[in-house]
Amino acid sequence: MLYKVYESIKKFIKENIKSILILIFIFALFNYELPYCIYTPGGKVDLKDRVEVENGYKTKGEIDLTYVSMVKSSIPFLLMSYVIPNWDIQKESDVAYEDLSMDETIEIDRLYMQEGINNSIISAYKLANKEYKIKSKKMKVLYVEKKSKSNLKIGDEILKIDNKSFETIEEIREFLKDKRKNDIVNVKIKRDGKEKNIESKITILDGEPKLGIATMDILEIETNPKVKVKTKRSESGSSGGLMTSLAIYNSLVKEDITKGNIIMGTGTIDADGNVGEIDGVKYKLLGAAKKKANVFLCPKDNYKEAKKIKKENKLKIEIKSVETLEEAVEYLKAR
Repeated sequence: MLYKVYESIKKFIKENIKSILILIFIFALFNYELPYCIYTPGGKVDLKDRVEVENGYKTKGEIDLTYVSMVKSSIPFLLMSYVIPNWDIQKESDVAYEDLSMDETIEIDRLYMQEGINNSIISAYKLANKEYKIKSKKMKVLYVEKKSKSNLKIGDEILKIDNKSFETIEEIREFLKDKRKNDIVNVKIKRDGKEKNIESKITILDGEPKLGIATMDILEIETNPKVKVKTKRSESGSSGGLMTSLAIYNSLVKEDITKGNIIMGTGTIDADGNVGEIDGVKYKLLGAAKKKANVFLCPKDNYKEAKKIKKENKLKIEIKSVETLEEAVEYLKAR
């Protein structure tokens, strides 16, 4: 029986060898990726689907964050980028942080996204005069120097060092100041949800004993009313901060600042409501125009580029630069 099956398969391959080889070649052509990224006009996320405020006010229009889309850097798509407008090739090394892989870059950007969500909550609750408080904070590893011998990884939560707790990276530096090169300290961490102890060697950097890491505080915030911001594992970066903060604010106050319009935009935000510069405004603006947005909000530092893209592509969309969350709110109220 098995012999007959074998002979049938053998016969089929022999009779169709050319077609099989062509299919294998096409599959390889489309799936072998080169060290490039191809940026394309992006899409939107309606924050009504992501922001949940307990007993919050409804939004008649939309407050959407925008994002950059990317396609595979296989040969066919690279060739298509020379034909399709606004498909732009970037070297992978220009997209990743210096000396870091793409995976490490994505992990860092996920931490920035968590920080951005915290800032969005705080800034929105401040502006809406609603209650919030910081319940706790987690010290996460944001960056590891290549010369570091700490065995720490990006995303690790530092719990204790030599059984001592620390609030800030400055406190850690003070604790390590009398250590010598290759001295060993025990670092208790949480990695992938599990606590573990790892031995870390001290490295001398800039003339000082260090673990060779940078850290970021990820906050646990208690609010009244309660708020939840949902994300997806595939998402990263802090550029959605402004729009997330606007969506939270709009759910906290009675007046609907959208007035039934589709409001899209981009920009980082800090806890005081200051809006910061982002990358990829070209693709976010093109995506917003394609999705029929009435208004596109962007940081002041990205405004010049956004106006240029609007003119070059003859877009019919209103662009407004903002420096703070409050400025964005007042602009939308007065529109």
